[in-house]
Amino acid sequence: MRVRSSLFIGMMMVAINTVAQNLNQPIPFDPQTKVGKLPNGLTYYIRKNAEPKNRAHLMLAVKVGSIQEEDPENGLAHFTEHMAFNGTKSFPKNELVSFLQSNGIKFGDDLNAFTSFEQTVYFLPVPTDSMKVFLRAFDILEDWSHDLTMDETEINKERGVILEELRGGKGAQQRMRDAYFPVIMNGSKWGQRNVIGTEEILKNFKPETIRNFYKTWYQPQNQAIIAVGDFDVAQVEKIIQEKFGAIPAVTNPKPVGVFPIPDNKDTKVAIVTDKEQPYTIVQILTRLPELKEKTFADTREKIKRTLFNQMLNNRLQELTKKADPPFQYGFSSTSSFLGNYDSYVSGVVAKTGGIEKGLKAVLDENARVAKFGFTATELERAKQNLMTSTEKRLKEKDKTKSEAFAMEYMNDFINDVPSMGTERYAAFVKEELPGIKLEEINALPKELISKENRAVIVMAPEKDKATLPKESQLLEWIDNAGQNVTAYVDEVVSKPLLASEPKAGKVTAEKQIAEIGVTELTLSNGVKVVLKPTDFKNDEILFRSYSFGGTSLYPLAENLDADQSNVIAAQGGLADFSAIQLRKYLTGKVANVSTYVGETTEGMSGSFSPKDAETALQLIYANITAPRKDPEVIKGYLANLKDELQQSFDTPDPQAVFRDTLSAALSSYNPRRMPMKPSDVDKINVDKAFNIYKERFANAADFTYFFVGNFKVEELKPLLEKYLAVCHRRVRRNLTKI
Repeated sequence: MRVRSSLFIGMMMVAINTVAQNLNQPIPFDPQTKVGKLPNGLTYYIRKNAEPKNRAHLMLAVKVGSIQEEDPENGLAHFTEHMAFNGTKSFPKNELVSFLQSNGIKFGDDLNAFTSFEQTVYFLPVPTDSMKVFLRAFDILEDWSHDLTMDETEINKERGVILEELRGGKGAQQRMRDAYFPVIMNGSKWGQRNVIGTEEILKNFKPETIRNFYKTWYQPQNQAIIAVGDFDVAQVEKIIQEKFGAIPAVTNPKPVGVFPIPDNKDTKVAIVTDKEQPYTIVQILTRLPELKEKTFADTREKIKRTLFNQMLNNRLQELTKKADPPFQYGFSSTSSFLGNYDSYVSGVVAKTGGIEKGLKAVLDENARVAKFGFTATELERAKQNLMTSTEKRLKEKDKTKSEAFAMEYMNDFINDVPSMGTERYAAFVKEELPGIKLEEINALPKELISKENRAVIVMAPEKDKATLPKESQLLEWIDNAGQNVTAYVDEVVSKPLLASEPKAGKVTAEKQIAEIGVTELTLSNGVKVVLKPTDFKNDEILFRSYSFGGTSLYPLAENLDADQSNVIAAQGGLADFSAIQLRKYLTGKVANVSTYVGETTEGMSGSFSPKDAETALQLIYANITAPRKDPEVIKGYLANLKDELQQSFDTPDPQAVFRDTLSAALSSYNPRRMPMKPSDVDKINVDKAFNIYKERFANAADFTYFFVGNFKVEELKPLLEKYLAVCHRRVRRNLTKI
């Protein structure tokens, strides 16, 4: 596959020599990262990175979570995380939070932590231009690693905090998860653990129990210190060696353990309902052995799965662009799961009364791929998209935030997934992607789709309990799906977006605002353009435009049409391209443009790569001059909208009800601010809505555009003249603001 950027090619050629010719060779770690292990077993990762400047992102990663808990300890891994902020050897009681907040580190936003099944991780972003604070941060990490005070008074105070967190999280999703998880985990320990714990244990555990848990698991061999930031690597390594090397090694430590899930030949089925669940979701989950990236061959397999996921979900997305979509949302993909497992999950958010239809549609697409495979053109587009995203990441490598690197290293420590580095990965993709054959991708369903180790989960509203399919009916639908599928036909697009190029206008006025580095242009049709070149990102330009107007200009009788005008126009694609064709046309391009019609303004926003600037300007031009109305797709959109609203009204979400009620009260129950009802959908006049959209973008002269990013003003000017200076003034209706 041809790579479009000469700069990218040059960077690739530098890195390509580092790619293993033997795919079975182990993946070497990113050479820009210092990785080491102290004699006591503690691992450390150090990398110099100046994004952001004078800052460092520090982490303590502990390879311990709720799966290590015994039954009386359920919830104590998470409780231990909380206690790290309630007293350590160097920072008694709340002094730690007070010290950090007094130095500009906000608790919750900057200073934070999380606990999951398999890990507990603490985040500590700190300044590096204050050596006092920077050094003190390592004292905090050291205290967290082995010197929490676990004061009984502080433990008892924290019980109430976590109990409130438990109650606050007990929404429909958590209640249903508590019901179905033990079933699909097939009697394993995974199904017996809840990260936050149980109310009984949280209220009644003895302080000595959590102290023993902390002492047992917070040991050097289970921990990693991660430091990424604007600092001297050698100095940081010395700090880590001195502070953490003094922690004694543990003799005969308790192993973190491996927790298998027993195989099941039969399909485990869990059907759960909740009074606050508004819609029905069905998921079919197949448990797979984990594909762990240890060698380059493993990375190649990961790439194949990425391509597979992209192509299959593109097909499912196309089904929503029909007059009668079979579901609200459908998906199928491979992903990581738990422990030493991956999963293949297919699912559907069903329309009212449409469980069978929606589920069958998703499974039919799976069967179509298994029987006929993907097409060569689908694979080529997927490869182009992967190459484009890889290219973009490489271009931005020196703008990568320290936190992103830290998260990669955390993943290596917890899940044993080495970070090969941006350059090496990009070189590997360039080398291997062209050689991935269609038949390799088309063989994947045999590896991924199986009746063994399968589970089916149905989550539905309580009111629908009596009408839900029984277990036997579900399995019959699943096992008999896909019998009459035919091969997919890929509608390939080869023509340009614009049938003819517009005749360029001119820049008629230019003004410099030196104080803020801005150039202000006036185009020959009256459009104002404000340009601000920046170097915050190497491969990104952001833009936004506005014109005063919006839905408030239309009478109440047309408010629904005006409110939906932008969404209805967006369903049809642009010019002669349907929405599906437009997506395919944009393959390999980084150009995102979306329109909006708000209450008092209308306009556009988006982003694009400098290399795709002309494509982005063409999209802007087409959105103004050539919106496309597709009655069949609009019909499907409105049908799904009405069904979604009906489900929400039948089973209202408490938080949504609160937000809607607050909005209505604050607006004195103004009809324009009331939430849309299912019956409102039938009142929408599609033709009128589409015409309102065209009216709002009819007069180019009253729009102002703002472009910010990596561009040169003189290089962008010709595109602005070609595509923005030619959007003709058209007569708008004579409207009076209501």
